[in-house]
Amino acid sequence: MFYYLLKHVLLGPVLRLLFRPRTEGLEHIPQDGAAIVAGNHLSFSDHFLMPVVLKRRITFLAKQEYFTGPGVKGRLTAAFFRSAGQIPVDRSGKEAGQAAIREGLGVLARDELLGIYPEGTRSHDGRLYKGKVGVAVMALKAGVPVIPCAMVGTFEIQPPGQVVPKIKRVKIRFGEPLDFSRYAGMENDRTVLRAVTDEIMYRILALSGQEYVDDYAAKVKEAEQAAQQRKFPRFRR
Repeated sequence: MFYYLLKHVLLGPVLRLLFRPRTEGLEHIPQDGAAIVAGNHLSFSDHFLMPVVLKRRITFLAKQEYFTGPGVKGRLTAAFFRSAGQIPVDRSGKEAGQAAIREGLGVLARDELLGIYPEGTRSHDGRLYKGKVGVAVMALKAGVPVIPCAMVGTFEIQPPGQVVPKIKRVKIRFGEPLDFSRYAGMENDRTVLRAVTDEIMYRILALSGQEYVDDYAAKVKEAEQAAQQRKFPRFRR
């Protein structure tokens, strides 16, 4: 399959040579069976560096924009992500979130690893933001463990907006699996979902050492952009 060709021949060896990823806690990844790997999201490079260090295949829920870009670049990007087995997710609205959950549950039903970024988008400033509850819904519905993961150093090598990453060593930490079986059957309880999600984010925070912001990344970024526009309005004739 193209996924393994990328990982072991085309892309993986190059990434390991350039970024020399150091890992901690790989023993926490189960050798078989379904599980969710929930990580912070600092860089476009995260999509590639985490799979490189895992023995098992992992499927990510990737934003739909990677599959719908214009021009030759857009078509190549879409072909790459599809060939690598990644799943497009429409992030606009409640129904889109339900579709993402269905796709994720499908991956878990095949006893595979599902990669997800609970923040819902890349951090624009390197801080860790409040997680969305979709990860909790999937964990409880599928009855699977959640392995927290922290990417360390990827923001420095390729922050949002930077096309070519800097060549610098990165670290990837995996924490002990989180068991939420005590909440079985409670996936419709918003209080439970919030508690489960916050526990996952706390474990990611402990691994990453980031500053935490108790608000959604997209909301904070939108507010900052609006404030910037008010401060420096575009010149109008």
